[in-house]
Amino acid sequence: MTESVIVIGAGIAGLCTALALGPTGRTVTLVERDAPPPEGDADDAFREWKRTGVGHLRQSHAFLARLRNILKAEHPALLDELARFGVRELPLEGMLSELQREKYVPNEEDAELTIITSRRTTLELVMRRYVEKLPNVSMRSGLFVRRLITTKDAEGVIDVHGLEADDGDTPVRLEADVVIDASGKSGGTIDNLVAEGAVIKEESENAGILYFTRHYRLKPGMTEPPRIGNPPATGDLGFLKFGVFPADNGCFSITMCAPEIEYELRKAMVNPDIFHAMTLMLPGLVPWTNSERSEPTSKVFGMGDLHSRWRELVVEGKPSTRNYFAIGDTLIRTNPLYGRGCSFAAVGAFELRKALDATTDPTDRALAFHQAMQTELLPFFVLMRKQDRDAIKRARQALTPDYKPSLKAKLAKSFLEDAITIAIRYDTALLRDAMRGFHMLEHPEAWLKKPANMIKVLGYWARGKKRNAKAYAPKPGPERAELMAALGLNAQADIDLVAQERAVKLAA
Repeated sequence: MTESVIVIGAGIAGLCTALALGPTGRTVTLVERDAPPPEGDADDAFREWKRTGVGHLRQSHAFLARLRNILKAEHPALLDELARFGVRELPLEGMLSELQREKYVPNEEDAELTIITSRRTTLELVMRRYVEKLPNVSMRSGLFVRRLITTKDAEGVIDVHGLEADDGDTPVRLEADVVIDASGKSGGTIDNLVAEGAVIKEESENAGILYFTRHYRLKPGMTEPPRIGNPPATGDLGFLKFGVFPADNGCFSITMCAPEIEYELRKAMVNPDIFHAMTLMLPGLVPWTNSERSEPTSKVFGMGDLHSRWRELVVEGKPSTRNYFAIGDTLIRTNPLYGRGCSFAAVGAFELRKALDATTDPTDRALAFHQAMQTELLPFFVLMRKQDRDAIKRARQALTPDYKPSLKAKLAKSFLEDAITIAIRYDTALLRDAMRGFHMLEHPEAWLKKPANMIKVLGYWARGKKRNAKAYAPKPGPERAELMAALGLNAQADIDLVAQERAVKLAA
């Protein structure tokens, strides 16, 4: 008997689930609350597609090599279709510093370190049209899920049998052997399960950062400047991070990120004129956004409420549910700064296929999928959480005039800036190894734990700044006070606010 599967949500996570399970012979039904994309091309989708369930639809997006390699192995025709719509592939060569580019000799593994980048609407449009053509996969749009169909056994484990939804004013009941929740961060089915008594472990904390993205298009006859130029088109000023995301059909986007504590800056950045003026104050962005090269094609899209979240549906070795699986942002939320959200979703989908194929026992399936998430994704989540916590501390310290870093903090900063960064800008082999962790092809810290790599990094550190001078990138932009003064913003306001908060805390 053919196993039936319902997937809640037809975003990237849901589409990846269909890509994983469609070829297995199962019947897969994707249930999506939003309307289907408009007819037409990628530009029509960007202008017209409304996705209430995807608040970050028009933020910058990229698929890391882990996801790209999955598509290459499982659905090469989809990669061809993405390319036909103008979706870009950025190989490792584009990450090389000028020092490395002179002597670069590609090897066979370099192709595995390729990023896919495009407007999110284009990625989703092409993937959806491809998925809709897969045999035994169907799509139901405009269906709002109200609740899961469940029963509970004597031990309190909840079995999921399907869902109830609304198709406009018409109630719909769908039953299936397996229900996969890819509804995203705002999906409510897990909350429903908790209300019914499901024991679900969850940890969540603020990522401490906000995102602002604006889209641009090259003018006729213009080509892109180098991304890894001098200065590069990505940078970190401490109070501001920024980057260029090449996209499809002559488009690109600029994303700027500000710590939550930078209230004045983050309030101003949503203004298109201020956002654009900021790009012209950052040397790496000027070649992209100057009026001769390109023109804006959108407003500024802000994104807040960014929390990292890790959920587990197996607690102390016991599944809380059977025949129900959560993937993507429903299960794990990550800070978009690291670009891993889509790859987490894809890895989850294909690891779930392994668990479903390995056994028909619902308990064993739940245990196998849980273990896969612990092995494949948890190391990246733990490192991300540590980096976010450190960034939140640094942002507050930067607004504290009398803050003096400890010797340990100074050494950590120097090790990152004067050892690791310099080493991977000199040594292409080190860059390759570091990128394998970045792209989720191995443990994120594995490359630095290799004795030979650590010896190299320490060697560059020992050389000192003078001998390593050629590897330092130019200053990416102005100091905080200079930038805010040029924009007419009050640079002192947030410093005063931090001082007030500190005084209240000391008084308490």
